[in-house]
Amino acid sequence: MLMRKKLGTEGLEVSCLGLGCMGMSHAYGGADKAEAIKTLHRAIALGCDFLDTAEMYGPYTNEELLGEALTGRREKVVLATKFGFRIENGKRLAGTNSRPAHIRDVVEASLKRLRTDHIDLLYQHRVDPAVPIEDVAGTVGELIAAGKVRFFGLSEAAPATLERAHKTTPVSVLQSEYSLWERTIEAKVLPTLRRLGIGLVPFSPLGRGFLTARPKPAEAYGEKDFRRAGDPRLQGDNFAANLKLTEIVRTIAAELAASPGQVALAWLMAQGDDVVPIPGTRTIAHLEDNLGAALLHPTDEQMRRLDDALPPGATAGPRYTPAMAAMVDKG
Repeated sequence: MLMRKKLGTEGLEVSCLGLGCMGMSHAYGGADKAEAIKTLHRAIALGCDFLDTAEMYGPYTNEELLGEALTGRREKVVLATKFGFRIENGKRLAGTNSRPAHIRDVVEASLKRLRTDHIDLLYQHRVDPAVPIEDVAGTVGELIAAGKVRFFGLSEAAPATLERAHKTTPVSVLQSEYSLWERTIEAKVLPTLRRLGIGLVPFSPLGRGFLTARPKPAEAYGEKDFRRAGDPRLQGDNFAANLKLTEIVRTIAAELAASPGQVALAWLMAQGDDVVPIPGTRTIAHLEDNLGAALLHPTDEQMRRLDDALPPGATAGPRYTPAMAAMVDKG
């Protein structure tokens, strides 16, 4: 069974590795529902109880998948979902919506799709510049008081936003991209989390597949795969530069008789007792490989080599297209 970690100061406790469920029905194409459900059940059996979804994944279909898969197993997991995007007629539209009335409507709809009476961790998916964060935090606080939500989280939020939200309703978790090749948050965000007592849940901890045994350039992905056009780091000269940069991960994996993904996850878990990565996968084989990282212990010298080879800012190319980057909170 996996060891457990505490996130935040409000009592949230989860397995040391979680499972990002987005790819089971969204973003990467070619989803297999039956295999996804088997993978979810296997995760629970192995003690991986921290499951991450969102209304936007699909939209809606990922929450519906988890609702079906968790029938009879709901009490065994810590279930996280998110609100905050504009979705109309089943399609995501450009922009955000975190108006209090909308948050309440989304939570009611998510509860039905997830077939549960409460959400363990509710995130604001993206900060809405049109709605004061105090109004968002206050609304989630009311949902916590009503027993419909247990803990409050933010995603891709800047330090100033975290400070303001936390004063209204305690924030247990920030979810942001963090990995060996994306370390931007170390400068200002991570110190803020530590000062406020907020846990960190890194998404894309394997660099959207780049920090694995088989990194692929953007053009190798299918037309419906987000990575084909949505991640500049995988495109053209950026891909070639980053492939060379991450050779150290594969080298150390060979030294440890481990997979590159396990090395990347082990490095990330070692960044603190308040850090719980949520690698995504759609198959049992990849799930089991990822969870094997919990048993991997790189030496101090190997950790130093990883740090030296992949310092903050070393990765070639931005992590988002301009349109997507515009939705990331700048504080």
